Amino acid sequence: MNLVVQGPALSGEQVAAVAAMAAASRAERIGPTALRLRDAHRGERIAAWCDERKIDCAWMPPGRRFAELRLLAMDMDSTLITIECIDELGDLAGKKAEIAAITERAMRGELDFPGALRQRVAALQGLPESSLLEVYEQRLKLTPGAETLLKACRDHGVKVLLVSGGFTFFTERLKIRLGLDYTISNRLEIENGRLTGKVLGDIVGAEAKAAKFRSVLEELKTSKQNSVAIGDGANDLKMMAEAGLSVAFHAKPVVRAQADCAINWCGLDAVVNLFE
Repeated sequence: MNLVVQGPALSGEQVAAVAAMAAASRAERIGPTALRLRDAHRGERIAAWCDERKIDCAWMPPGRRFAELRLLAMDMDSTLITIECIDELGDLAGKKAEIAAITERAMRGELDFPGALRQRVAALQGLPESSLLEVYEQRLKLTPGAETLLKACRDHGVKVLLVSGGFTFFTERLKIRLGLDYTISNRLEIENGRLTGKVLGDIVGAEAKAAKFRSVLEELKTSKQNSVAIGDGANDLKMMAEAGLSVAFHAKPVVRAQADCAINWCGLDAVVNLFE
């Protein structure tokens, strides 16, 4: 196996130490703060040692190339973007603490996602529709490394699916702005310029995300092996299980425990470095 190590302040001394622990045959520089250790051997201490030093590490089979991917799917809130949109809407409604607490528990897998979403949306009843644009224009920021990852997808013909338990107002604007290929998300009901506190149609949760992922794979006539799924919350796990490589990105413990690899310290561009 190869061991990919990367970190915001990765030092030569740290690389030498982890290479020795893994008995790697050689180290190849991928970027300024990323290296691939060839022919590395798994050790029980390596993951914890790296995490203590804010280094992301991932075991990857040799020969997996980014250019061979056909589909990359990622969550929106706290993955492609730095915020939870519903929490920011809650802030404008004067209920951020209440809503954010529910969001946190839902993402940890402690609450039923559809019920938790309905509860949070209900708390937004009466909020002006203009609040959506305010969040998009003034609070929504792309996660560091997002544009590098999306450029790599465009350069290699990898289709991008944006999945979200959040809202179409944001996913559709990001689709146009970033040139994304597919999206799936929830629709807020709006009447007379204000949120009604309801979601239209079925809730887009874990099952819907996974189903959309499978349908896009089928549309592309490609296999699971040629896909990647990136997420941070429990409602991403079923989708991530459908992918050839699942990546927990700055994720909750339940997600890190089940993903193929985790990126805890670097940006989304770190996903590109996992491949050759």
